[in-house]
Amino acid sequence: MSGHSNRAISTALTPESIRQTITETDAGADDAVARYALGLGDDALVLAQRLGEWVTNAPELEEDVALANIGLDLLGHARSLLTYAGSAWGQSEDDLAYFRDEAQFTNRQLFEQPNGDFAQTIARQLIASAYFIGLYRELSASADPLLAGIAAKALKEVDYHLDHSEQWLLRLGHGTAESHRRMQRGLDAMWVFVDELFTDDAIPGDEDAAPLAGIAVAPSSLRAGFDALVPRLITQAGLTVPTAPSARGGGRQGSHTEYLGPILAEMQVLARAHPGASW
Repeated sequence: MSGHSNRAISTALTPESIRQTITETDAGADDAVARYALGLGDDALVLAQRLGEWVTNAPELEEDVALANIGLDLLGHARSLLTYAGSAWGQSEDDLAYFRDEAQFTNRQLFEQPNGDFAQTIARQLIASAYFIGLYRELSASADPLLAGIAAKALKEVDYHLDHSEQWLLRLGHGTAESHRRMQRGLDAMWVFVDELFTDDAIPGDEDAAPLAGIAVAPSSLRAGFDALVPRLITQAGLTVPTAPSARGGGRQGSHTEYLGPILAEMQVLARAHPGASW
């Protein structure tokens, strides 16, 4: 477990304040904690990149702003988590974001799925936001004060993200026959990636989960809360809860769908073309 005191943790956590806290206390993340934070950071980073693709492409101007803001919130979560993870290995958030290859990313496969039409994006965001709310609510009580602080800040933001998705779910589900059809199609496409979110994967390279006791949140412990919430929202929108078989999963172990590589190529091209550059 990391050696931070609660007194040392800023109430307004940013990557900069996290770096300062680590420097002042001389206690970065343990390797197991860093790998856990890395997975969560990759989830947020990849989804933020996906949502950025909607800027100037959303169906109305207000949604350009809304999806961009949600993406920026997620990018903030990713920056904090990757900064903390990198403290274990002497790497920065930029090192981890821009100079790892596809197989080194550990995000769950849901977050790399293409935007599709607007309804598919809302389906993905509904599932993601409901998952994040359960995760950050539990993680805010972590014995690791930096993870707890990051989660507490993120929880306030993902609560809005879920409300945004829920309102669009209702609007599309109860809208026209075409909007209903597309919303159902989006749910069907994204639902196959739900089970992986709640899989208790082993930490890569770590055979002993003891270092994470009291620190990490077991994904399987979040499933009941998700199942109590999301199917109810889907039904209220006049839609059907999908029953499709699960995708193969394995994102935490670096196994991804064909969609992650192109996202990373676009995200990393400038940093790799000019390594070490700053502006």
